[in-house]
Amino acid sequence: MTGRRTRDPEARRAALAAATMEVIAEAGVGRTTHRAVAAKADLPLGATTYYFPTLDDLIAAGLRHAVETLQTDLHQWEDRLRDAPDMAVALTELVRDYLTDRRQVRLEYELCVAAARDAALRPLADVWMRGLPEILQPYVGADAGRDICALIDGIILLALTTETDVDEPGLTSAIRRLARD
Repeated sequence: MTGRRTRDPEARRAALAAATMEVIAEAGVGRTTHRAVAAKADLPLGATTYYFPTLDDLIAAGLRHAVETLQTDLHQWEDRLRDAPDMAVALTELVRDYLTDRRQVRLEYELCVAAARDAALRPLADVWMRGLPEILQPYVGADAGRDICALIDGIILLALTTETDVDEPGLTSAIRRLARD
């Protein structure tokens, strides 16, 4: 047996898709190149053009990957809320747990901000902006679900920009107030 490593095409596609979203978050869609994605994925340049011949193909794959990841995360939130005896406490715990990977949270929020500049990224932002309020709606109604989502986004941005932890009792209390209105 030779020392050659086995190449997993699906793993490479996934790595390139994830790297694409990191490059977009850092540099924007306009500065995303096959070369930058290959470097971020630590793969040869030829791999990007082999799996994704055009830049549009590469960006589309990255978006699909990001949307699928975000939808999976939202399904997990929905499952935890469904089984929770106290929705406000469970939601606060979800926000706290979400913030444990600050690098990933920054990436996702960078992509949402980038969506304000680039329509191609809007489906990703839309999944979050519509997904969480839809999950909350059965518990608190549509208006409160939207308001709680806005509160959570603000709390997450505050935690990111100040490098602080979430005020869990404060967030739980605010969620309860919004849920009652």
